[in-house]
Amino acid sequence: MNCSRMLVTALIAVVLCVQAFGQDGVINLGPEEVLQADGNDIAVPGYSVPSFEDWNNDGLRDLIVGEGGSNYPGKVRVYLNVGLESDPCFAGFFYAQADGGELTCTPAGCQGCFPRMVCWDDDDRKDLLVGLADGTVKVFLNVTDNNEPAFDAGTLLTVGSAGVSLLDVGSRATPSLVHWNDDDMLDLVIGGLDGLIHVFYNCGCDGSIPPHFYFSSPDGFFVQAGDRDLTVPSGRSSPVFADCDGDGKKDLLTGNTDGMILFYKNTGTDSLPAFSNYTLVQSAGAAIDLPNGFRSRPDVCYWTGDGKFGPKDGYWDLLVGYGDGKVRLYRGLAKAGDFDADGDLDGDDFTFLAKALDQPLPAEGASADLNADGVVDTLDLRVFADLWLAANQ
Repeated sequence: MNCSRMLVTALIAVVLCVQAFGQDGVINLGPEEVLQADGNDIAVPGYSVPSFEDWNNDGLRDLIVGEGGSNYPGKVRVYLNVGLESDPCFAGFFYAQADGGELTCTPAGCQGCFPRMVCWDDDDRKDLLVGLADGTVKVFLNVTDNNEPAFDAGTLLTVGSAGVSLLDVGSRATPSLVHWNDDDMLDLVIGGLDGLIHVFYNCGCDGSIPPHFYFSSPDGFFVQAGDRDLTVPSGRSSPVFADCDGDGKKDLLTGNTDGMILFYKNTGTDSLPAFSNYTLVQSAGAAIDLPNGFRSRPDVCYWTGDGKFGPKDGYWDLLVGYGDGKVRLYRGLAKAGDFDADGDLDGDDFTFLAKALDQPLPAEGASADLNADGVVDTLDLRVFADLWLAANQ
């Protein structure tokens, strides 16, 4: 998977990320699953930070997990996908290499390495952007190829005219590249210990690639909610952006110190985001609230694909890293009436419903029984009509 394809995938995630979104503004995902490798729960030393990208260019997305914190050094594990794109499966792991050895970050408290695979420069090779515990961010450039990536010693990011200042969000930097203001240049958005979300505009002053942040202060400017700086409750923001409600604007998902996942709806525009108050993302109808306050780190992905790095089922999924070292998966749920789970209520769904009319229900029930009265009849057609009108207005 080359860099141009990675950028397309990122745009899909931000622009087309429609999810089961209730009228109360709550996102409800499927039940918690703990990811495994070799038949055992993945559990890295310290705090886990997961993402899901094609590491070795074989057409399958792999699990990339930052680890470390406290007494554990920060490193980056790679679990290659030895299964199918429709059914990811993992064996052992190896550590990402940099400067001839294992890529290592100095840990502190709840953070070791916070990695995100990016295309930083214009050589069409996948690089690593890594947030560090001291609040700075380092980019590790790929010095080999996309089949067996290995990286240089890394460079700390700077801001201001000609890079006169070190980029620094204070502590616990959790970075991602985002088309923040829709000027076709990737900007840098970073969470931190303070619960604020820091934005660094790519000025494009020396070309848009690699990003330059000449007009930014060392701590950037802060994402807004109403007339104030958005501050994630309990701190340790870990932001990821996606169009969660299907209105064409990037929304915000973030972890926090307490082990929750918070959703902030974008009430501004896609080019000038501003956010509402939060609701808690749910799993199987209950708020995600992991025990013991071990710092949740989310990442949006498509866990299963169709062979083209698109969503097989039309709904995004959520990976969550945590302080017990495990990696959790919460799958997207199809909205009512979307019987083929392709993300749209359309003629194929109507055909499915029509074929089920007046037919005996299987023992396990039937998704076509929209009003759950034990039969598929014209009442279900009426329910589907209302759902279709609501989805297509």
